[in-house]
Amino acid sequence: MKIKKIGVIYGGKSSEREISLKTGAVIAAALKKERYTVVLLDSAKKDFIKKLLSAKIDFAFIALHGPGGEDGTMQGLLEISGIPYSGSGVLASALSMNKIYSKRIFESNNILTPRWCVVSSAFYLLPSAFKFPVVVKPAQEGSAIGVTVVRKKPQFRKAVRNALKYNNEAIIEEYINGKEITVAVLGNSTLTPIEIVPKNEFYDFYSKYASGGSRHLIPARLPKNVVEKAGKIGLLAHSVLGCRAMSRVDMIVDKKNNIYVLEVNTIPGMTDTSLFPDAAKFDGIFFGRMLKKIIEFSVK
Repeated sequence: MKIKKIGVIYGGKSSEREISLKTGAVIAAALKKERYTVVLLDSAKKDFIKKLLSAKIDFAFIALHGPGGEDGTMQGLLEISGIPYSGSGVLASALSMNKIYSKRIFESNNILTPRWCVVSSAFYLLPSAFKFPVVVKPAQEGSAIGVTVVRKKPQFRKAVRNALKYNNEAIIEEYINGKEITVAVLGNSTLTPIEIVPKNEFYDFYSKYASGGSRHLIPARLPKNVVEKAGKIGLLAHSVLGCRAMSRVDMIVDKKNNIYVLEVNTIPGMTDTSLFPDAAKFDGIFFGRMLKKIIEFSVK
């Protein structure tokens, strides 16, 4: 299909709105340089659907993060409207966004993931099988929003309350001490894995988006066979969730080089500090060409 006019859907109402606005603006500017006609569409506006349908776009590039954009809802709207769009479909988006279901799928496919349990009340008692530290996170959020590393029992209830502010369920996850890495998937192959060295305790919101908040080491400081294995696991995690065109798979590699998959991001950030464009650039795929490849893989 011939694509001339692209609608970049950005903004939204989630707690990641600020980042989505930045991602959308960067994508729109790059697509214009690639000679597409581009219209920016903020999904938080009351007349969004009217503008979406009246814009008569050939393709929608979704630059939304978090609920309302990355969870299958926007994908469903575009499916009903008959508009081709970037990235994963409705089901894969919903499964990837929901850490409970994605973890169940990882486990059923023998993909190592940190031990976990679900909590829906701040009065929940941590099972005896878990020892501190643990990680507490909302079941459906991105950008490490609502995530706390709990090192001592007195901090636990506060961390659970914080996570439950964002969703009605939270995940308690064993803390894996190791190197944080991420594997970007583009089409049917992976890009060079990146090691993330955050300034803060873990790769939190500040580390992700603040200038100098983290260092991206490409390739990751790991043995060659571990790097290769991480790429294979990343592609497998992407595939078993039914993802397409692009994703970013976050992992922890422990001191014994065991690789734990944390989550799959179906709409990775595209800001100046984002990991996906860094991996693509390292592999010789500059931003505009990367976006064109995402479009190509999405409509195949």
